[in-house]
Amino acid sequence: MLRHVIAPERFFTQVSNEIIRHPRLSAAAVRLLTWQLSLPDSVRAPLSETARDAGIKKTAFIRAKRELIAEGYFHEWRRQGEGGRWGTTQMVSNVALSPEEALALRDGSRPTASEPAVGEPTTPSVGHYPTNTEGKIENPPSQPSHVPEPLIERGGLILASVSHKERRLRLNGRDIQQLAALAGEWLLRGATAKDLREALTDGLPGRVHSPAALARNRLTRKMPEPPPFATPVAAPQPLRSCAGTCDRVFRPVADETKCRDCRQEAAAFTSSDAGAMTVQPAF
Repeated sequence: MLRHVIAPERFFTQVSNEIIRHPRLSAAAVRLLTWQLSLPDSVRAPLSETARDAGIKKTAFIRAKRELIAEGYFHEWRRQGEGGRWGTTQMVSNVALSPEEALALRDGSRPTASEPAVGEPTTPSVGHYPTNTEGKIENPPSQPSHVPEPLIERGGLILASVSHKERRLRLNGRDIQQLAALAGEWLLRGATAKDLREALTDGLPGRVHSPAALARNRLTRKMPEPPPFATPVAAPQPLRSCAGTCDRVFRPVADETKCRDCRQEAAAFTSSDAGAMTVQPAF
């Protein structure tokens, strides 16, 4: 049985299995979500209009919308714009987002768009499957295990933001989870969210066959150098025999010749002598 065919170069949308096989999304919700995701960036159609175009009836649309909201694929806000007029802002994503993540994406800065470079034009590939994944990694490097969990979470949020804004880098939830530690490693090395976005989006090819592979390649290949180490701690002094009366072996901090107990004993003896001298009567 033929299961896979070569996809056309245009007019198709990549949808993750996570959405297609979602256990809590009805067929109407999946159809509504994939239809909305397939629209060009220039189209600002509200979800209700998309439902009408997709042939989804009013009752099914209301139920599907509730499901998408509950699972984090759809968010909307009532906002007052200039002149005091109220409007509704809607957001549909190909990954589940918490209300905080969606709000951050709504108000966050858009990644730097790659402007067409002046020079030779490129022609679309014809007759074969695109392979512009910037190198194939047969055995992907293991995820960094020393990155703190808060940085991993922040890295995943940045990846979700890039995935939402840049259609050529659509990542599903599993992709983001697998790449979050690499993004967190960037942050651990001093990179900013803007550095990450630019590294992932600058100079993207017109068609990306495997967004996850391209993102992993760029995160690994463009990884910034780790920050310089702090001044190294001096090596500990070698053990030496105490020059006092205890005959102990101790490790000096600097150039001490006596152990701490002998130094304290000598200091106490000196202080006692000095005190006795101050109370001698004068004849």
